Amino acid sequence: MNTIKNLLDLFFTFSKIGLFTFGGGYAMFPLLQKEIVEKKKWATTDELTDYCAIGQCTPGIIATNIATFVGEKKNGILGGIIATLGFIFPALIIIQIIAGFIENFTHLPLVQYAFSGIRVCVSILIFQTIINLSKKSLIDNFTKFIFLGVIIGSLFFNLSPILLIILAAILGITIKLGR
Repeated sequence: MNTIKNLLDLFFTFSKIGLFTFGGGYAMFPLLQKEIVEKKKWATTDELTDYCAIGQCTPGIIATNIATFVGEKKNGILGGIIATLGFIFPALIIIQIIAGFIENFTHLPLVQYAFSGIRVCVSILIFQTIINLSKKSLIDNFTKFIFLGVIIGSLFFNLSPILLIILAAILGITIKLGR
């Protein structure tokens, strides 16, 4: 009975996150932090950051991958499946409703203005995530060096996020083992 309660809790928690998340995995990070780390204590901030990094490197949507990782940690493979289903369920329903009507409304200035406002909000949520992750991740000169290298590789050389994560991991291992 306790397992069913845990699975329902996973489903409804990730449904709530999925329902109120706009703008992708990074934009949902503040909500994940609040629900998964602070409220439910299903993961630590470091674990959530790791899940985000791994989610970036694995196929699929980052947010869905994070739901899967947290669910698996909490209740094994079934927990991963239930958390993932919970996360995508609201989107499936909303997309079906919107798909039926969107052609009738996209040309309206009011709808275009609303989307412009939503994009600004999502940008700020992503920026907030960067600030919060930086506070937890940039802990010494070594991590600041990697941060600077990733910014340069991303902005000036347009390197793939996957390549940057792999290079950062290799550099982290090399430097930490060399100490």
